Amino acid sequence: MKVYTKTGDKGTTALFGGTRVPKHHIRIESYGTIDELNSHIGLVRDQNIHQDYKAVLIEIQDRLFTVGAILATPPEKETLKNGQPRLQQLGIEESDIEYLEKEIDTMEEILPQMTHFVLPGGHTTVSYCHIARCVCRRAERLATHLNDIEPIDEFVIKYLNRLSDYLFVLARKLSYDLKVDEVKWIPRK
Repeated sequence: MKVYTKTGDKGTTALFGGTRVPKHHIRIESYGTIDELNSHIGLVRDQNIHQDYKAVLIEIQDRLFTVGAILATPPEKETLKNGQPRLQQLGIEESDIEYLEKEIDTMEEILPQMTHFVLPGGHTTVSYCHIARCVCRRAERLATHLNDIEPIDEFVIKYLNRLSDYLFVLARKLSYDLKVDEVKWIPRK
């Protein structure tokens, strides 16, 4: 199988099910941003961080592939002609969201309570995590926009919302582990 197919040379691409759309279509923007997020999470995972974090990040990357597949499938193509779901055994479930919440709760048990907004930075690894968080928020915004046009699985939006929370807390926990002082934002008078 060749990497290049030349089918997108005129600015269109195929969704799951074969429907062709412009490469700037909101559905393409949505799952393309998920791909970008997955790459940023890979960058965080490649840092010198604890193996437990790496294991969680691999699980998240796996779930993001599923999110991308869901977003790449228009509603009219979700079911095959034989009545079977196109994405058999693929989906985001409440347990995926609960997994992130459990990881957030575990990290927050150790972290000092937040009393101010935190400025991103302090260490390259922490900054990479904040970039992933921002890309996740953009992915969430695009998914909600897509949902306004064509309904998508509600768990996708919930998952992205919880994932951005996880990435924020992970950035704080990495600062804590690396003994980096968080820079607090203090409004000017």
